[in-house]
Amino acid sequence: MRGADPAARAAWYLESERHSWRVPHRPPHPRMRHYVARDYEGSTEQIGSHRLLLPATTSVTLVVKVLDSPFRPPEFVRGPADAFHLLDGVCAPAYLQIMLTPLGAYQLLGVPLDELRGRVADLRDVLGPDSAPFADRVRDAPTWRQRFAIVDEVLGGRAAAATRPSPEVARAWSILVASGGRERIGRIAAEVGWSHKHLTRRFTTQVGLAPKAAARVIRFGRAVNQLGRGAPSLARLAAESGYADQAHLTRDFRSLAGVTPGDFLTRLRAATRPAAAASAR
Repeated sequence: MRGADPAARAAWYLESERHSWRVPHRPPHPRMRHYVARDYEGSTEQIGSHRLLLPATTSVTLVVKVLDSPFRPPEFVRGPADAFHLLDGVCAPAYLQIMLTPLGAYQLLGVPLDELRGRVADLRDVLGPDSAPFADRVRDAPTWRQRFAIVDEVLGGRAAAATRPSPEVARAWSILVASGGRERIGRIAAEVGWSHKHLTRRFTTQVGLAPKAAARVIRFGRAVNQLGRGAPSLARLAAESGYADQAHLTRDFRSLAGVTPGDFLTRLRAATRPAAAASAR
């Protein structure tokens, strides 16, 4: 169920002054790897006022503020999105971030993911009373290592009791990811043995985006990955990522990232500097 979503790694600061940024990280426990899209991350930063530009993503991001800020709830979830978002207001000075695969989020959060599409939701509205003890334990832990261990413990417990996604939806998701979003939805429906309409309804509930929208975001994510690795030209990037031409690529980047491919690359490099990463401690 694990699927690459490179675009979800990028959140860029606009109109900001960044003074420091440290990102401790740690891989999830092996039993959690099917649910989590990337390493657990912590962040400690001091920045001025800014806006955040968040690209479209199939992933679901769970954030627990270790130190609070006046913007957004103390713990919240950002759902899957098929368009870019601009968020106003400073980040918390310290927070823990868990990026879940869509089917992992469907299981661990226990809600239809289409209810979270394009939203930033209070975790208390998603998990109910279970969210407070979890978030308080994370905040009370003295080290990032201990906070990450709490995430493994709590989410692992939820995973053990979770309702599994439909095998047909899981198969459809894996086909879309493996094809880079190129496979036709009708062919996927035929392979899993469902009608196009039935697949769309069940897939949207469990992944958060309709199959066609998810395919578009997956294709965008593949282009982001290639762009970050140094694609030789935008025309070749478009061809290798499944776009009709360079103009099609640029239109999708403007719609899904809010910037052109060239601007995206500049921001991506700034957001993923090696100096920003540190091991958990």
